[in-house]
Amino acid sequence: MSEPAATRRTRRSWLPWLILVLVLAAGVYWISNRDAGPATGGTNPFGGRTMPGMTIPVRVATAQIAPIEHTLKAIGTVTAFNTVTVRSKVDGELQKIAFQDGQKVTEGDLLAQIDPRSYQVQLDQALGQQAQNAAQLKNAQRDLQRYQLLYKQNSIAKQQVDAQAALVQQLLGSRQSDQAAVDSAKLELSHTRIIAPLTGRLGLRKVDEGNMVNASNTDGIVTITQTQPISVRFSLPQAQLPDVLAQLRAGTTLKVDLYDRNDLKQIASGKLMAIDNQIDVATGTVMLKARFSNEDESLFPNQFVNVRLRVGTANALAVPTLAVQQGSIGPFVYRVDQDNKVHIQAVQTGRVDERLIAIESGLEDGQRVVTEGVDRLREGAVVEIMTAQADADQAPVLPTGGAPAMAHPH
Repeated sequence: MSEPAATRRTRRSWLPWLILVLVLAAGVYWISNRDAGPATGGTNPFGGRTMPGMTIPVRVATAQIAPIEHTLKAIGTVTAFNTVTVRSKVDGELQKIAFQDGQKVTEGDLLAQIDPRSYQVQLDQALGQQAQNAAQLKNAQRDLQRYQLLYKQNSIAKQQVDAQAALVQQLLGSRQSDQAAVDSAKLELSHTRIIAPLTGRLGLRKVDEGNMVNASNTDGIVTITQTQPISVRFSLPQAQLPDVLAQLRAGTTLKVDLYDRNDLKQIASGKLMAIDNQIDVATGTVMLKARFSNEDESLFPNQFVNVRLRVGTANALAVPTLAVQQGSIGPFVYRVDQDNKVHIQAVQTGRVDERLIAIESGLEDGQRVVTEGVDRLREGAVVEIMTAQADADQAPVLPTGGAPAMAHPH
């Protein structure tokens, strides 16, 4: 059944109105997106978006000659200043452990005791042999004196005197060997007392009381590490080595600062102690070693730290590090001219410290660069220089009623 003619006329009458409404809605949507999006203001080739005809609030700094500390950064590993595996020098039963795991010890402290009885017996034997030979020597010397007197009286032959003199010399030699045997036995006996070879902190013991230990055991009884002072090893590229060597040849003591794993908090300060005598051909780096007192024991062996080697200070044209951006042209800054327009200016950078970076080319002394607000900038954009007073004007205002009220932006 076909629709009535009246119904078809009604549809044709409201259809143009529907099309008109849709066209108007599409136009409003396009205009709103054009105002909010990048099509109106254009896109900065370095990532920022701006709107034409608007001033952009920014902070600026002036390029000027300033002292910049030459700081070299690296990742370092904390290492014990000395590490010793304590081993027994004699064989025997481990009679006593005189330390606790992880204990701090002083050089000379008793760590362990080996059963000394067999070594005491050896010493007693050596002393007995020494006493016996000493008595024989004394008797032989008396006989020699008597034989010499009789020989002068022509009572005995010269051969008998010579034989007695040879016996005395033989016993004198025995006296020396006897003394060496006694000294050796005393030394062996002293080795039954295992003492700390240096001041440091002990690790976990590797053998318990009652076990047999011997001098050939490479594992040892315990490991002791010297952590006061302590050292840090780190590598630098070979290109940075000449600056370090120049300071060392001049007799300068180079300061080394350590920062935590987030590179935010300084945890220690020390000095450079040594440079390795060769460059690693695989990495093109050289190993350096720094020393730290570690009085608070904040550094622990095998800990990873951020290292900053202070090579020296020199005057250079500098800007804040926040001013230098990176793009397809390399490092650049947003330079602000006298009309408060910004220009993308490629620069060549030099040494850098925690606040400033040296500009070797691309800027002149006194030129202004943007330090904050760079994300909305493009070539030729007009900026408004924000000052401390402007920030204060835009700060929250506390009215009489006590509730904070935001001031309207200028």
